[in-house]
Amino acid sequence: MIIVLKKNCSKENVQSFVEKIEANNNVKVNAWEGIHNTVLGLIGDTTSVDIDSINAQDFVESVRRVQEPYKKANRKFHPDDTVITLNNGTKIGDGSLHIMAGPCSVESKDQICQIAKDVKHSGATLLRGGAFKPRTSPYAFQGLKAEGLELMKEARKQTGLPIVTEIMRVSHIDLFEDVDIIQVGARNMQNFELLKELGKIDKPILLKRGLSSTIEELLMSAEYIMAGGNEKVILCERGIRTYETFTRNTLDISAVPILKKLSHLPVVVDPSHASGKSWLVESLSMAAVAAGADGLIIEVHNDPTHALSDGAQSLTPEQFDKVAKKLTALKSALTNI
Repeated sequence: MIIVLKKNCSKENVQSFVEKIEANNNVKVNAWEGIHNTVLGLIGDTTSVDIDSINAQDFVESVRRVQEPYKKANRKFHPDDTVITLNNGTKIGDGSLHIMAGPCSVESKDQICQIAKDVKHSGATLLRGGAFKPRTSPYAFQGLKAEGLELMKEARKQTGLPIVTEIMRVSHIDLFEDVDIIQVGARNMQNFELLKELGKIDKPILLKRGLSSTIEELLMSAEYIMAGGNEKVILCERGIRTYETFTRNTLDISAVPILKKLSHLPVVVDPSHASGKSWLVESLSMAAVAAGADGLIIEVHNDPTHALSDGAQSLTPEQFDKVAKKLTALKSALTNI
């Protein structure tokens, strides 16, 4: 971190300021006195240094970091890719492609179990499904909640597919004890109290990018989880809000290689929420695989026109089968290049 002090800042102020910084933070401060300004260089882990507090000093001209504020998620400090192993031995981040497929919402036992069988037959390696559903309208279907979780577990029992489902509240963590991957949705990406609690458990967390969040904000949210001790984080690009209204969101495909460069964590892409249109899912999925994604999370419903949520962006099992085969072929071709 570099701090530039204003012209004519007294030596007494500089000395007192340096001593305060070193006393309150585990850093060493080097000072360079120029003709017009004094520059302070902070050496060490500046994660806990409060930039706003420093800027509030009337003798400080500017402050800037020379390294990213996220440390545990940063590839600079962890050059090797993180590989997350699930309870059934499935590895995410090892170079293979994983497809998490299933309905937006769990609606019934017959529905979720049949879809699970269909997507597994087509090559899906994980089952996604919503039990607790955050909806824009308070009158929309909110999910089957705890019952939905039990139905997801039944589908896992029948197919062997690990399950991925979304959590919304800290008080629900105990309900997710037997879930393979806990998903944090876009609306909760900056629910820091939830992230802190998820950092205390030993379970993979699928962290979705917020609707209007920057890549650094996504990585800082991952840092919250990892700072608590849980380093099993999977990043998810699911589209961001832009001026374009044709699609539900705009898929930031560049986020995949950027996240791969900045972080060692696995990256998956959600083409369903990014587009909001089922006919776009195949193209966006292919682009994500070509960009280097470790996986995809795709919505599949046996009867999209009568789905209780997000039917317009859901593939039928037949459509998913065709898409999955193309994705597998593309991944194989890219691996052999």
